[in-house]
Amino acid sequence: MWWHVYPLGFTGAPIREPDVAPPPAPRLDRLLGWLDHAVALGANGLLLGPVFASASHGYDTLDHLAIDPRLGDDEAFDRLVAACRARGLRVVLDGVFNHLGAGHPLVARALAEGPDGPFAGWFRIDWSAPGGPWPEVFEGHAGLVELNHGSPQVARFVGDVMTHWLDRGVDGWRLDAAYRVPPAFWAGVLAGVRAAHPDAWFVGEVLHGDYAGYVRDSTLDSLTQYELWKAIWSSLADRNFWELDWSMRRHDEFLATFLPQTFVGNHDVTRIASRVGTEAAVLGLVVLMTVGGVPSVYYGDEWGLTGVKEERVGGDDAIRPPFPAQPGAEGERVFRAHQDLVGLRRRHPWLVGARTRAVTTTNTRYVYETSDGSSSLTVELDVTTTPTARVLGPGGDVLFAWG
Repeated sequence: MWWHVYPLGFTGAPIREPDVAPPPAPRLDRLLGWLDHAVALGANGLLLGPVFASASHGYDTLDHLAIDPRLGDDEAFDRLVAACRARGLRVVLDGVFNHLGAGHPLVARALAEGPDGPFAGWFRIDWSAPGGPWPEVFEGHAGLVELNHGSPQVARFVGDVMTHWLDRGVDGWRLDAAYRVPPAFWAGVLAGVRAAHPDAWFVGEVLHGDYAGYVRDSTLDSLTQYELWKAIWSSLADRNFWELDWSMRRHDEFLATFLPQTFVGNHDVTRIASRVGTEAAVLGLVVLMTVGGVPSVYYGDEWGLTGVKEERVGGDDAIRPPFPAQPGAEGERVFRAHQDLVGLRRRHPWLVGARTRAVTTTNTRYVYETSDGSSSLTVELDVTTTPTARVLGPGGDVLFAWG
């Protein structure tokens, strides 16, 4: 179970010009003071957002083999990995392998050397575009130049980067914008990476579509379960548990072939407490911790933190805030609920592959049984008046209650 952190935001690193090139600083060290918090939460893994040298927000990478100087250097990274190891926390890195920052040296070299240059094949470049050569960019963002995933050189590059950091002690990769990459590319790359690191874990960012088919063809271990994420907050906001029930059935189908990476918050979305309120947000966590999958808690959600994503420059700042050097006592009631539910899941490890069966479904009340075939729990959610939830053991004993 992951504690998910966006490091540039968490550590207060400058994100945009003119402040993106300050003197180097080991800001990753700020995370050291929070690892015991992650353990107290019940997490056993740290899911990190981008840590590599980039132009601004981390997803415009300039060097996949260098720690962003705003966060520190190799020594700061090694300190973090060692501290995680000492606490039994696995570490997964965020790999941006669909595109590079437009300022990446390889982009500049490919454009300068022309269509016959050794790096021209790394990108899809319109050499006859008005105004000069124009590389294909990611979803209209001129600062993000897409890689050509049909290039063997690109495949070797991605495999080498993955292996380098796995050799340095990390446990796996989150693959950003995986939905833009042909699944066969991942299958080819991962075959070589797994030869050296057979226990590494790979999760792809996929928003929608044929999840099971993508996992099969890509050989990824997991995908981001955005369908369930949307159904959880939307059913609570709209008081429509029929939507959640439909998505739970879909979720069961996915579990037949892979373990989805589940969440109610991440670095790209409005926080659930801003969508449904703090009380109902805990109901979302109840679902997250009682269905199959590999769950993550996004930093601050364990306190009921709010934050709205906006479509503008700086629109992610509210959902990627800086944290102090040490935890405080904010949101203790919500944090305790997180501890109780994560602890419940740890005491019932079969939940990782559990399937669900609806018992009662109305607009405002949803009761389901979650089971692995031999063990089971009953979950009750109700938003008829105030949000309430209970998790019951097989004998009807109350294992968790809220509201």
